This record gives sequence, C-alpha cells and structure tokens, in this order.
Amino acid sequence: MSFRDRLDAFCATLPGAQWADPADGQLASWKVGGKMFACTGTTTPGVSVKTADAATAQMLIDAGVAEKAPYFHASWVRLPESVPEDELRHRLTSSYDLILRGLPKKTQAELSKREAV
Repeated sequence: MSFRDRLDAFCATLPGAQWADPADGQLASWKVGGKMFACTGTTTPGVSVKTADAATAQMLIDAGVAEKAPYFHASWVRLPESVPEDELRHRLTSSYDLILRGLPKKTQAELSKREAV
C-alpha cells in the first residue's frame, strides 16, 4: 500500500474528515469543518500537518522527525513518506484534534466523537 493510500485510509476514519482537491491533482488535502488538517502536494513527497505551536514544530524538525512545511505557518511541519506508521497516525490525529478544537462549538457538536485510535 502506498504512502498516499495509507494516509487517505487513515484520514477517512476521522469523524467529519473530508478529502478535497482544489487544485485538480496538484494539492490534495484533508479537512474537518472546512479547515485543513493534512495536505499533500505533487512536488514534495510526504504530508504537511499542524502542530500545537512553532516550538513543537521546531522540536520535531530538530529531532529529524519532520521538516519545515514550505508555504505554511511555522506551526506546520512536513512528514516524509518514510515516517513510521505510528508517528504518522499520531501526527495526523493531533493535527485533526487541533483543527477540530478551533471550530465553532456548534460545528464540533455536530461531529461524532472520535474513538481512540
């Protein structure tokens, strides 16, 4: 199974997560409540995800787990396709949760509670 297949299969399990491809194959993303929590492109392999803050992103970069996500805020990182499966799932879930918590309470209430992954 390819990295992209694994990414899409996992993201599809998150309540309210929707796949979007606004750039006709050039920039695919996963969103919750209309807000992006994961993004892939065609020029750089891997996936960009949100972290709690710029310091967390820098810690992941310094540890060699991730790299700076081009064109994104400093709180986003790019995970390479070689990232271990458990780390990929953890970072996707964390990014999803951060975006979910930032949504209006009404939108949050409409989404099902995520089961522990």
